[in-house]
Amino acid sequence: MNATALMIGGRNQALSSTRDEAPPAAAHADDGPQHMQALQRANKVRLARAELKRRIASGELSAAEVVSTPPDEALTMEVTELLMSQRRWGHTRARRFLAGIPMAETKTLGWMTARQRDTLASMLAALTPRTTRQVERRASQAA
Repeated sequence: MNATALMIGGRNQALSSTRDEAPPAAAHADDGPQHMQALQRANKVRLARAELKRRIASGELSAAEVVSTPPDEALTMEVTELLMSQRRWGHTRARRFLAGIPMAETKTLGWMTARQRDTLASMLAALTPRTTRQVERRASQAA
């Protein structure tokens, strides 16, 4: 047998051994098509972000805490989206706040550097006690 025949024979043997194995996509056939898996994942992230925003708006969780240690679902969240989830924070206030750092409005939490994360968290933490006191004062006046 010549070298070409050995190469072809060896390659055919290698191909036949891979044909006997199940393709990687078949391992996940129980989970459904890939696009359905992506939709399920997107819905989970969307629901988790909504819950995160509710917790920030209620004062249960501060935006500074989320910035310093962001959960997985918040890594693709824009900084302005996080800031606007706080009470009394709109687009204009968030934009002005970020202009003082300076940081792009579209920066995501996952792509922030450690220095940016620390700066943003410390600036938010400095604002939080004043805002919390105002909310508590209004709540006691209403009761």
